[in-house]
Amino acid sequence: MHFQDQKTKMITQAALIAAVYVALVLIFKPISFGAIQFRIAEALCILPFFSFAAVPGLAVGCLLGNFFSGAAMPDVIFGTLATLIAAILSYQLRNKNKFLVCVPPILANAIIVPFVLQYAYGVPDSYPFLFATVGLGEVIAVGVLGNVLLLALEGRKEVLFGAGV
Repeated sequence: MHFQDQKTKMITQAALIAAVYVALVLIFKPISFGAIQFRIAEALCILPFFSFAAVPGLAVGCLLGNFFSGAAMPDVIFGTLATLIAAILSYQLRNKNKFLVCVPPILANAIIVPFVLQYAYGVPDSYPFLFATVGLGEVIAVGVLGNVLLLALEGRKEVLFGAGV
């Protein structure tokens, strides 16, 4: 495949992933934010297992999803940073064990988001409580839903993402 075609394909995949992430955040906005949150869009965080295009796609999706949801600017910035860090680490783990791909998003969000909740929104709950609630939401969204998605897409990897991505 020609380099320009590969670049176009990657940008298209990243844009589609971002669009789906934003749509899921907006559709499920009432449960996607707060001290106890369950962000269904986070199930997409397993996509770096399939393609590097998921790294920018997830980061842009998180950025736009937070922004269009009216999130505080520290949430937009640091939530996106957590997603970007997690996506990069997940991509690096993709060849170790497919089920490890869900660990970076769970940990990055459980560690970073509680600070955002406390400082951007003034949530009075303790950091350990917020770590637990955000972490549990991530375990369900990424660890359970994400791995179900991973298993469902695994047999269609070449069709959806192309060979050798």
